[in-house]
Amino acid sequence: MSRPYVLVAELTYRCPLRCAYCSNPTEVPDRPALATADWQRVLGEAGELGVVQVHFTGGEPLLRDDLEALVARAAELELYSNLITSGMPLTRERLAGLAAVGLCALQLSFQAARPGSSAAIAGVDAFAHKRQVAAWTRELELPLTVNVVLHRQNLDEVGAIIALAEELGAERLELANTQYLGWAHRNRAALMPDRAQLDAARAVVAAARARLRGRMELLFVLPDYHADRPRTCMNGWGERYVVVTPDGRAMPCHAAHILPLAFPDLRACSLASAWNDSDAFQRYRGTDYLREPCRSCDQREVDHGGCRCQAFLLTGDATAADPVCDLSPHHDLVVAARAAAADTAPPLTLRRLRLAR
Repeated sequence: MSRPYVLVAELTYRCPLRCAYCSNPTEVPDRPALATADWQRVLGEAGELGVVQVHFTGGEPLLRDDLEALVARAAELELYSNLITSGMPLTRERLAGLAAVGLCALQLSFQAARPGSSAAIAGVDAFAHKRQVAAWTRELELPLTVNVVLHRQNLDEVGAIIALAEELGAERLELANTQYLGWAHRNRAALMPDRAQLDAARAVVAAARARLRGRMELLFVLPDYHADRPRTCMNGWGERYVVVTPDGRAMPCHAAHILPLAFPDLRACSLASAWNDSDAFQRYRGTDYLREPCRSCDQREVDHGGCRCQAFLLTGDATAADPVCDLSPHHDLVVAARAAAADTAPPLTLRRLRLAR
């Protein structure tokens, strides 16, 4: 039986930034948010299931007034807690308070290496404040990860982004090439780089990784649309990660809301029941559900056929081979998307919170 190691606690979809690559839903369900007591119960159930890490994220988790209570509950359960934040809004006093109740680490997002390009991508001029948040994090001796989502608009700045992370004193820099789901799919033509831009950035990262070995961990999350084999999404469907949405649904990944599945409501069932018994978690767990060409592929236990959400988004069939794979009968959809992105330069559509009716 698989067991979850990481709980991704999406506390809210609200966010002061409007990032054009946001993976949150393009339309948010009009449902009440999970209450503090329910979140605290879910954290306890996560610990009983074997979870060792909890990522408090969103949207922007700082917009929840009960964040301190949830961090304290995670500390009580001896869960390693990581705050994934834009830094907006955050004061030194609040950060110190979060550290005092047990916060273990902070992951701070940047959109680019410079204020102007950052504001264009995020829709908000937050660069100076983010630098201040990083300084407070180091003063309070919290481990700092800098996260930057990479795409056409900022790939040419990757050297400057690495230099910024060094200057901020980050222990870890996560450079995550865009996965085209949520708002990123809506902005795909504006965000997708060409192969030459991507290869140039990859070379810069490789040189920096060698130079910084032992001083800063540097992750480069590979792109989808310029690969010939898909990524293993979330270490496999329902294998290691469990995501809980702001309205209390349990899902195997943050984008699974697009699939036609009934995800268990944690107001009505336990996290253990959702993980072990629900159809939503069982449906694509393992590899038995895969069809050709995945079923006979020698990589099926490595990549699990790729991303179920991407397969569904592009083909309408969540059991299909991820079209990123060049063995997929739908790979032409990815090739066409690359060609369309090369031929056009549309403006970015910034995220806005819209309720589904």
